[in-house]
Amino acid sequence: MTNSSPGPRADEAGSGRTAALLERAAAGRDGRAWSDLWTELYHNGTLDVSHPLVLPALTDMAEGDDADTAASALHLAGALLVQADQRYGTRDLRARHAPEAARLLAAAHRWRRVTADRDDYCHLLEAVLNLEGDISWGEELIGGVVSEEYELECPDEDCSAALWVVIGERGFFSTSEDYALSEGVETLPLHPAAPGALDGLGRRLHGLALADGHEDVAHALTHAFGEATCPQCGRRCSVVGQVVARSG
Repeated sequence: MTNSSPGPRADEAGSGRTAALLERAAAGRDGRAWSDLWTELYHNGTLDVSHPLVLPALTDMAEGDDADTAASALHLAGALLVQADQRYGTRDLRARHAPEAARLLAAAHRWRRVTADRDDYCHLLEAVLNLEGDISWGEELIGGVVSEEYELECPDEDCSAALWVVIGERGFFSTSEDYALSEGVETLPLHPAAPGALDGLGRRLHGLALADGHEDVAHALTHAFGEATCPQCGRRCSVVGQVVARSG
């Protein structure tokens, strides 16, 4: 694989397999089809979004009436576009598929307004960010809200301790130990950002979550855009700042 801009390059066998997987996913009765598509198109890197069947098929699914199928299609499509941006160092492929990307983004906004499930909603926010193409760490940011934790590193060069930041049902705290495997670990409360003090992406995502009726997601985001304290050295740091540094 080279770093040049991609073009259609699937061989005949690969094309047939991709078409079959997309048909199985569109039928809405085969959950395994989505995991196979992620492996085939994203994790293996053997085929990518430049395959002529992929984005048109995912766009049709996103614009359909089945919420689960649409959410899965949007999640994969957004991830594929960001992966292509990162892999090739150019947005030529995104520009080539601008009509599909615009339709996918419109569908993502339509579905996020009516999605009640917390995790599905978070993945739709991630899809919006990926389809807009504004940032490359949306997966890390939203992934932490879904899993209710971030595994980061203290930014102090003399410390560099592992820093676990927990946001959700288990509480809102930081620790330098794996709290899930240890008892009696030292934890320190997080310092959430005041909603009125949020700006940029934090303000936008917080506002969308509130407008869409996901107060729990909005609350989690104030902690993601707030500060954590390292129990090892006592330094306070921006949670999202370390998410960016980790994904960098």
